[in-house]
Amino acid sequence: MADLSAFPITKRWAPTNSDIIQLYSYPTPNGVKASIALEEMGLDYEAHLVTLADADVKSPEFLSLNPNNKIPAIIDPNGPDGEPIGLWESGAILLYLANKTGKLIGSTASDRAKITQWLMFQMGGVGPMFGQMGFFVKFAGSEIEDPRPRERYVGEAKRLLNVLEQTLDGQDWIAGEFSIADIALAPWIGALEFYGAKEMTGYNDLKNVPAYVERFLDRPAVQKGRTIPNPNG
Repeated sequence: MADLSAFPITKRWAPTNSDIIQLYSYPTPNGVKASIALEEMGLDYEAHLVTLADADVKSPEFLSLNPNNKIPAIIDPNGPDGEPIGLWESGAILLYLANKTGKLIGSTASDRAKITQWLMFQMGGVGPMFGQMGFFVKFAGSEIEDPRPRERYVGEAKRLLNVLEQTLDGQDWIAGEFSIADIALAPWIGALEFYGAKEMTGYNDLKNVPAYVERFLDRPAVQKGRTIPNPNG
């Protein structure tokens, strides 16, 4: 069994099998990126439920792995230099797993560049903008009387959806073949339903984006990965 004692997080979330990847996550749009990727790539892993409560994500054990106190995070006992490696940031995890396996990252340097481009589009655009919109539409920000923050993020969400709508015209996946870029994007597009923001962003008037999300959700690995870890035990 691999020795993961150098990672204090394993004292609170103890591995059953330390020889396989340890996933610390919760099924949010960012969290399921890691679990879906692990399922799609056929990697062995063990999932540990880390709730979004401060008692978990701000605990000393979790912060020892991710000082940014956000899920997901992983420990790979079989790191690239022959030693265990801990990683956080969902986009970095996707790139790491894709490069480790050679899967979902394209077969040429041009493929990899385009896939990385769309991954960054999600990390820098769709995720932050949709998340802020959700705050001002569904959560505490909805109580703010000034309409400008809400209008700003709803407008940006519309613009980003239109970029996707145009790009997906005539193709099934955002960068050609199914890739980690799709694993990053589709769960965040799906979050519009959770935020109650489909109508206000014009989602229901689109053709290519809804069909894209449906294709994504039809994948068996996606169906499994989007419920891992199970928040209900």
